[in-house]
Amino acid sequence: MTVSITVQVPPELAHRLRPFRERLPELLEKGLHAATLEGEDEHQDEAAIMEVLTSNPTPERVLALRPSPRLQSRANALLAQSKQGELVRQEEAELERYLMLEHLVRLAKAHAAQRLEQDS
Repeated sequence: MTVSITVQVPPELAHRLRPFRERLPELLEKGLHAATLEGEDEHQDEAAIMEVLTSNPTPERVLALRPSPRLQSRANALLAQSKQGELVRQEEAELERYLMLEHLVRLAKAHAAQRLEQDS
């Protein structure tokens, strides 16, 4: 069952939405998902990783860093959407944040591995 709704939008937004007319339900779903996340601490996984990296951790602790299943799942979903060219700007920014975080963790792990090697 589908439900029809009428939404009034400014003319500029209507013009921008016109090419996406067939995908409006999908875009509304994505927007609703993003709005739902706004109420949650959507950056808690990122903050936890940064907390470890900035706490002068032992090399072993850095090497043990892993993304939470939630963070990994979200990043994988965004990567899949990106490959299909289906990301909206907000999702592109979110994916870029995850990729930057992954890069920082990889650098930290490489440094930690070097420290362990030098200490042995």
